[in-house]
Amino acid sequence: SPVLQLQDSYSKSGIACLTGEEIGNSIQNLDLIESEDREADPCWQVKWHLGKLIKKMMSRSYEENISAINVERTLTLPHMEGQPPRAPSRRIAAHLTGSSSRRSALASRINPLPRRGIGHKINNWESSRKGHSFLYNVELRNGELVIPQTGFYYIYSQIYFRFRENENEDSALLGQIRNPKQLVQYVYKLTNYPEPILLMKSARTSCWSKKAEYGLYSIYQGGVFQLKREDRIFVSVSNSDIVDMDKEASFFGAFMI
Repeated sequence: SPVLQLQDSYSKSGIACLTGEEIGNSIQNLDLIESEDREADPCWQVKWHLGKLIKKMMSRSYEENISAINVERTLTLPHMEGQPPRAPSRRIAAHLTGSSSRRSALASRINPLPRRGIGHKINNWESSRKGHSFLYNVELRNGELVIPQTGFYYIYSQIYFRFRENENEDSALLGQIRNPKQLVQYVYKLTNYPEPILLMKSARTSCWSKKAEYGLYSIYQGGVFQLKREDRIFVSVSNSDIVDMDKEASFFGAFMI
């Protein structure tokens, strides 16, 4: 048919346009060819379309290669020159909860601080997978989280102070508890240094009225700290007589970032 003959003729002429010269030069100079030369050159349209196609393919290939390189760099951990790459970091996290809501149980769970710290250390957190507590690549020793790997950690803690009047309690003790000077929560770390190092503290002065049946207050704090392997972190409190170890209200945890 006339259409097929025309297509065949165009294809042959297009091939003829490309066989007699360097196609690379034509592609590079596509935008420099003057309009008069374009009209005078019957092969210009074939060269122009082919050049655009090759440039497009080269640009796409370049973008794909750059994208692959960026992905590889993202997945590879940075390392110092002359040193082998570090192994992938382990996921490190812990969330400890209060183990009892009864104040009578606190005597065995809160101990005076070793060395020269302030307050009373919470010694016995619930660390098993009961409720919300867990340990993931972290060890708990005597109320202290042992840091397994040097890095930056987010540390957080909340302590629940709860006073409820009991008619059977000694009136002098009641007066002392009802009007404490401070409610304070401390977060310490233990290192090779002889004394504990204070990382955070949060406090409030609170006085409860003699007519109040009970008083409640929670102190929460958190922050990012650089810790070394084998450092230990723990929580201590003032006024341990009114700390309530309710598992949803008193908790302590850390995770590596």
